[in-house]
Amino acid sequence: MAIGLRSFGRTGLNLTQVGLGGEGVLRTYRRTAEAVSVIEEAASQGIAYFDSARAYAGSEGYYGEFWRKHPNLRGRIFQTSKSASRDKARAHADLVHSLTAMGLDYLDLWQIHDVRTWQDVEMIEMPGGALEAFIEAKDAGIVKHIGVTGHFDPKVLEHCVAQWPVDSVLIPVNPLETMPGGFLDIVHAAAEDKDIAIIGMKILGGAHYINKEAGITPEVLIRFALSQHIDVAIVGCSNPGEIAALARAGTEFREMSPEEERGLIDAFTPYAMDLAFYRSIWP
Repeated sequence: MAIGLRSFGRTGLNLTQVGLGGEGVLRTYRRTAEAVSVIEEAASQGIAYFDSARAYAGSEGYYGEFWRKHPNLRGRIFQTSKSASRDKARAHADLVHSLTAMGLDYLDLWQIHDVRTWQDVEMIEMPGGALEAFIEAKDAGIVKHIGVTGHFDPKVLEHCVAQWPVDSVLIPVNPLETMPGGFLDIVHAAAEDKDIAIIGMKILGGAHYINKEAGITPEVLIRFALSQHIDVAIVGCSNPGEIAALARAGTEFREMSPEEERGLIDAFTPYAMDLAFYRSIWP
């Protein structure tokens, strides 16, 4: 059996429903052998969505080591990165840095990273703002698709999805996020209205909410995320064993019943006060 595929919004692409996230060993420095082994295992397991960002420590360089060793795989893997710069010049410089570090001549998806406040929105949208760099890069073919990410204020991200010419949105998807609402209803609905891809992050909350004694395993949390009608669930991994588990979750996925979802959400209720962990954690 192979990892299940899902359509990626309106792009016409079908991608694996689980992807390699930018956390775990990829968000480190000077651990090249470990990081590359994780990326190689992801590729060998058939995972075809690779996440990264300028803000993720040595992540882009690790991918660069992988791509220099395996250029023949480029056509079947969807490589992404992100820029948190708010003005055009710095965003463009970030893109040049990302492509250079990865040794690539294009990205499949470049994302406006961690949009939190209305001030961020104003800076990105203004003349000379970062949005211009993203649009121009797509028009030039240097990036195939553009997206936006956020996990702080759902109303801010809803605006970005509704008003910007983006192809995807990256949002937190886990049981805790159902309690205050926002990302899984407001932003999700805005993305569906425009038929743009929805990518789930913070699936495991940095392993913060894994509780195997209570039956809350990584596989259960990935299954919950994929049951929220998203296009891709990305998870950071630290070793090849975690990659194998991620691939297995994407291969054996079964939709959660409403009763199963309710039971899992109820198990998270005591942790509702920890929501700030998700909505303010580093970009």
